[in-house]
Amino acid sequence: MRILIVEDEFNLADAIKSRLEKEKYEVDISSDGEEGLYNALSNIYDLIILDVMLPITNGFEILKEIKKNNIESKVIMLTAKSELDDKLNGLNGGADDYITKPFHMDELIARVNIQLRKEYSKNSEDLICVFDIELNLRTYVLKCTTTNETIEISGKEFMILEYLMQNKNIVISKDQIYDKIWGLDNEIESNNLEAYLSFLRKKLNVIGSKVSIKAVRGLGYKLEDINEKAKK
Repeated sequence: MRILIVEDEFNLADAIKSRLEKEKYEVDISSDGEEGLYNALSNIYDLIILDVMLPITNGFEILKEIKKNNIESKVIMLTAKSELDDKLNGLNGGADDYITKPFHMDELIARVNIQLRKEYSKNSEDLICVFDIELNLRTYVLKCTTTNETIEISGKEFMILEYLMQNKNIVISKDQIYDKIWGLDNEIESNNLEAYLSFLRKKLNVIGSKVSIKAVRGLGYKLEDINEKAKK
């Protein structure tokens, strides 16, 4: 999962980034409101940690634009202000959570984890289930439900499969995958993505899954159930 930190205090932003990366998140930093708004509107982030007091454009204005443009990212407001009115302003504006400085890093990480696991809260094991595969977001184990075979995946392979599973039967373009997995400033070559997809296909085959990562010429990729396709 990818997180954007919009924070002008470099040392704080860097510390948050380092801790989140230890939690296996992909993290980008924007150091002012203008850049933060531009990146937030890309809609490639699962969560945005948004400071209120920012150069150029403040956090409340960014939050307003995020909601106006129907950006799906979760938002945690981060500020030195602790007055009730400021908290209400952020929460009423659509923020998912609000934490004030100074804070303990473990508390921020806990709140991030809560927000990013909410969509999977119906399943205590944090599973994404698509067709005949289950992806465990905590253990990084991929399981085929028909064979009960499992395999561990990690890194970019995990992120790509998670993204495809979140958008089953939807064609995801190469550019969308590049932006989501490698970030807006990616400079990867196209064959790198093909290599990761090849590895994933082999691992799906190893566990006996009938899920296929289909390349749609000129458009991108999507997950398909081979059994369902055969019935048509």
